[in-house]
Amino acid sequence: MAQQRKAVALISGGLDSMLAAKTIMEQGIHVEGINFFTGFCVEGHTHAIRDKDKAKPKRNNALWVAEQLGIKLHIVDVIEEYKKVLINPKHGYGAYLNPCLDCKIFMVNKAKQWIVENGFDFIITGEVMGQRPMSQRRSTMPIVAKQSGADDLLLRPLCAKNLPATLPEREGWVDREKLHDITGRSRKPQMAMAEQFGIDDYSQPAGGCCFLVDKNYSAKLLDLWQAQGKRDYEFDDVMLLKVGRHIRPAANFKLIVAREEGEGRFLQGYQKEFISLLASSHNGPLVLLDGEPSAEDLFLAASITARFGQGREADWVQVGITFPDGAERNVTVKPLSKDDIPKDWYL
Repeated sequence: MAQQRKAVALISGGLDSMLAAKTIMEQGIHVEGINFFTGFCVEGHTHAIRDKDKAKPKRNNALWVAEQLGIKLHIVDVIEEYKKVLINPKHGYGAYLNPCLDCKIFMVNKAKQWIVENGFDFIITGEVMGQRPMSQRRSTMPIVAKQSGADDLLLRPLCAKNLPATLPEREGWVDREKLHDITGRSRKPQMAMAEQFGIDDYSQPAGGCCFLVDKNYSAKLLDLWQAQGKRDYEFDDVMLLKVGRHIRPAANFKLIVAREEGEGRFLQGYQKEFISLLASSHNGPLVLLDGEPSAEDLFLAASITARFGQGREADWVQVGITFPDGAERNVTVKPLSKDDIPKDWYL
């Protein structure tokens, strides 16, 4: 009997990787999924925090996709290794702080290491030629294959017919005629394919979950680097940058203002690491202060805190200030008006 070949599919949680894996599974190949956790794709967590996202599924989309496909998923923590990719990308950034080409090379390289260690034969991705302006162009797809070390063990089922045949195709492990020739940014072919496969529930086909492609998130990350004087971050930084309204009144400190109750509960978990402010005379949001403020800065921070609570129109608001060591201080301040907070303070 012929040996059953095994492939690992990069599963992002989106429709494309789901369809790519399904296409190869339909050919009798044993497929398992792999998801590399960089820290920058936590949309399920975001949806769980914010009331405005309460209608969205509270799920890890990669796990969910693997469940729908009936395959095993390996989640690999690459947070520390990924720092090198993000901080100093060889191929540069996209529109914001998204190192898409270096990111894809990194992940395919990690997948190549994985198949060698686990006795698998080749790698599947959901890439489509022309879909992404940085990493999925005709000119960059060979770069990913070569610089990752995967070479022709990298199979892209959704656009394979637009590319040279890979080893799995030449060896007859997969039938090239049953692969696809999708190109461009339209998702209609994928949506039609999903219907053919009987897949009627999937994450938004237009787009990934990486926060680094978001303009506002990237601006906050760049601000963090500038404030600390070096390009580095911890996982807590990654999480906090996606929560709350970020305001930087001065170079030495910034505020993170909860926008709703869910964010307030989340920020409570960081009160032992940051100075926190909360109006005591009126209802208002929890605010974290990141930095090293002077006494004058604390009064300014309290005035900003008062601005975002129900005492914004009051003459005076009492604000409690709690320090990480548990020490407390109460101040009475006049709330700032909307015009008192320059637009360039908002990140």
